[in-house]
Amino acid sequence: MREETVFSQTLEKICALAKDQGNIVRKEQVKSAFADAGIEMGSQQLSMVYEYLKTKKIGIGEPVDPFDYLSEEEADYLDSYLKELEMLADVTEGEKEAITLSAMAQDPDAKFKLIEVFLPQVVEIAKLYAGQGAYLEDLIGEGNVALTMAVEMLDSAENVPAAHGMIASMIMEAMENYIAENADEKKTGEKLATRANDVLEHAEEMAKEMGRKVTIQELSDETGMSAEQIREAVRITADNIDFLDTKELH
Repeated sequence: MREETVFSQTLEKICALAKDQGNIVRKEQVKSAFADAGIEMGSQQLSMVYEYLKTKKIGIGEPVDPFDYLSEEEADYLDSYLKELEMLADVTEGEKEAITLSAMAQDPDAKFKLIEVFLPQVVEIAKLYAGQGAYLEDLIGEGNVALTMAVEMLDSAENVPAAHGMIASMIMEAMENYIAENADEKKTGEKLATRANDVLEHAEEMAKEMGRKVTIQELSDETGMSAEQIREAVRITADNIDFLDTKELH
């Protein structure tokens, strides 16, 4: 058990190191991390670790290709969206700094222009989060909203680098929150679907034994679910549980 704990902690340290290095870690760093932890790793075990890191979108010696995590539909959307962004005028680093300073002074035109300047960066950040349970289009949408909010708050930034850091941080935080919320909703949906299936199976078994449809109360007594949980499960199946007397629902 202790070795498993040390292994997990070492993986976490490697992931943290990779994050500080732009989501890249060298093979030598991985080997060294496990060696320092007192864990001997063979070539096959290391290969499995490298594959695991890739699922976390951590590149081994080189950046991962975000397109590996995009569906065909997402790739088509990205291609179309990037073509739209190409219509925006390019700005030099000097111009970007001047626009940022004006936006920090709450100039409306500068704030609008700064949003346009950062739209491509929203896409680049969204690509880093691709393949984590959220559609790329939704991530870009969340990022664009966060970008707009961040630009409105630039008067609190001390300087241009701090302003740019605030914008990037808020964009990343918005995407991470969206992914987390999406994961929670998925878990909730899966839980409700499982419950609906349990209700369906118990209702069918009881109906066969009793020779008639069962009531919500009878099913509640049998399964230990509350009447409200059963009603919710029935609603998920669109009242399509043939073995259950659903008069109590109406």
